[in-house]
Amino acid sequence: MLDRTQAPDFQSIKKVAVTQAHSKELKNGVKLHWLNAGEQPAIRLEYIFAAGSWYEPSRGTSYFTAKMLNEGTHHRSSGEISEYIDQFGSFLELSQNAERIILTIYTITKHLPKLLPLVHELLTESIFPEKELDNLKTITLQNLQVNLQKTSFLAQHRFRELIFGENHPYGKYIKDIDIAPVTKDLLVQYHQQAILQRPFDAVLSGQITDETLLAVEQHLSQFDVQKTQLTKPVLPVAEVSKHTELIERPESVQSTIRFGKRLLHTNGSPFTRRSTDYFSLVLLNEILGGYFGSRLMKNIREDKGFTYGIHSSLGIFRQEGFIVIGTDVKKEFTNQTLEEIRKEITLLQTEPIPEDELETVKNYILGAFAGSVTTPFSLADHFKTIYFEGIGYDFYDKYVSEISQTTSETLLSLAQQYLNLDTFTEVVAGGK
Repeated sequence: MLDRTQAPDFQSIKKVAVTQAHSKELKNGVKLHWLNAGEQPAIRLEYIFAAGSWYEPSRGTSYFTAKMLNEGTHHRSSGEISEYIDQFGSFLELSQNAERIILTIYTITKHLPKLLPLVHELLTESIFPEKELDNLKTITLQNLQVNLQKTSFLAQHRFRELIFGENHPYGKYIKDIDIAPVTKDLLVQYHQQAILQRPFDAVLSGQITDETLLAVEQHLSQFDVQKTQLTKPVLPVAEVSKHTELIERPESVQSTIRFGKRLLHTNGSPFTRRSTDYFSLVLLNEILGGYFGSRLMKNIREDKGFTYGIHSSLGIFRQEGFIVIGTDVKKEFTNQTLEEIRKEITLLQTEPIPEDELETVKNYILGAFAGSVTTPFSLADHFKTIYFEGIGYDFYDKYVSEISQTTSETLLSLAQQYLNLDTFTEVVAGGK
């Protein structure tokens, strides 16, 4: 008979099978990647351009260029574009980050061929109408003004500015003074420079038939690609040093804390997924504050009751990495919370992690990873991570083996190397 008073035995994960994508370069230079998986006829097709804020001539240019791609072409208005997509129960998403501009279409397999000509039109014939641009600028400014009243927004953005630099793509964000100078001519010019006739990557994922793949190949072959990718400028990076900044908000009853740092190797080179310590640092971060049973949660939430939640996380970009601890607390608990955060970091630097705690966190991480490779879209996301960062699928084999083999002694050494409190930046928005 099953004894429900006893927890069932768990099985250690030795290997996680990750379905791999296929890739080919078309004659015009477009690179097509496809990942066939899933039991439902759902499709996601992404068009990915190296045109993010790394490449923009002025702040906000890349963002507004991306968001305006579906606001009108030579043949359709923004309303007509929306109506056409809606009739197929499909969804268009436009996104932008430091590295890339991405146009994504979500649909079902049978409707994709009807949407492909529209996507070609959006990418090659967008006209960036001034009325729609003025509306977008107004909405962006209004959203910014709302966000500037939030301590979480203030602390997060100031933290990134301090550790990377206010003009670095990983540190900057659009400010109110950046919005007014954005013009139609500026966006048209950036579209011509960064998207039109530029090579790009297309990532197709979902339930892919032979007919679907052929239709996508024929569609992508119609793009006139004549230029090489933009050259990414070399930008100065802020010196790693300890910063402490308080953003006073007397009207706020709580404070938002961001406590962390840029991650660098001992030789000063930036920390990325290609770093040999990456997997072990993922484990160390999880123990510190990466999941609900972490040390920070047990101490500051469960024991002290200072907050509903506190987390530490790794932010890993293509060229840089950082670690940050974030939480919201009542103002009167701000200094005590910061003190407890420092205590937990110091413990990781001075005392080996008990084996039972280490084993629990290892199993949690590997279980979460195994659960993250079960859908076609998440599998495609895993592919994009390794593809754009220049690492192979063996990264995921190493993920399991390296996490499993990491010892308490290794984590103790890593904490001493990467979590030096003298190099941490502290930003508090609200008060102390």
